[in-house]
Amino acid sequence: MKQLITLVILIFGFTNCNHQDKKEGTNISKENGITCHTKACQGTYQGKEFINGDDIAHQFSNTMSAAVGDQLKALFKSGDYSKVDFKNITMRTEGMGSGHVSYTLSIPFITVSQKCEAYTSFDHVGGWNHTPALSQRKAQLKDVLMQGHHLDISDLKTTPEGLQEYWIQWKHKVVQADCE
Repeated sequence: MKQLITLVILIFGFTNCNHQDKKEGTNISKENGITCHTKACQGTYQGKEFINGDDIAHQFSNTMSAAVGDQLKALFKSGDYSKVDFKNITMRTEGMGSGHVSYTLSIPFITVSQKCEAYTSFDHVGGWNHTPALSQRKAQLKDVLMQGHHLDISDLKTTPEGLQEYWIQWKHKVVQADCE
């Protein structure tokens, strides 16, 4: 009986930590403060700007990029072909330079009709108060592209406090192999 109770607790705890609400199409990850659904991923980092010289606040862009890439793949596999709506990405920062930052991101999706119009990988290049190293990031990502494909790159997005980002999407070689 004790083992059965433990099993029920483990199953309940696992399904409630990360779950997908099929009705709403929402993935909720309590670990990173990001919520994704069929129309967008959004979240907020609140905390230290730098720790031991590392740009902790800006690393939220890495966390969001991973969540968006995972969501685009999940949508693709379910037949909800989508891509990021670059022009409607919103970034908001508060407190830069104070030591404590709030960084809010919303990455919206557009539904596309054909699976080969979709994108299933997502990344960024940027930083605080300096021009993003876009040409270096493009060189780093060239090997992830399928033959004859290219990176789809947003216009430069900025916040009044100086955060600058280019957002990048492309077709995943394995997930979209039949689009080559």
